[in-house]
Amino acid sequence: QVQLVESGGGTVQAGGSLRLSCAASERTFSRYAMAWFRQAPGKEREFIVAISGNGKDTAYQNSMKDRFTISRDNAKTMLFLQMNSLKPEDTAVYYCAASPVIDMRASAYEHWGQGTQVTVSS
Repeated sequence: QVQLVESGGGTVQAGGSLRLSCAASERTFSRYAMAWFRQAPGKEREFIVAISGNGKDTAYQNSMKDRFTISRDNAKTMLFLQMNSLKPEDTAVYYCAASPVIDMRASAYEHWGQGTQVTVSS
């Protein structure tokens, strides 16, 4: 069972940046594709980006590709999301998730963190 813990959320002004982290408990972390999703109040969970186990392949939601960057450190079993030029509409709870294969569908991910709140003020 992979346990995931997100951190790095908070409140930032529009135009600012945040770096989210996701710590994984599993030593076989590199076997899992990882992804970031977000969910705003009253909206469905939204895919942001995914990365393959070895970090060589990524899949982005097109609308976020220019501002968000995913990375991972398999030696430290960590996943990251660098978010730049943040907008008020980026306000949401951000989740990391693990799956055997890279996928853009939330249903493909078996393991989820508890989420971290990101609030962007105008």
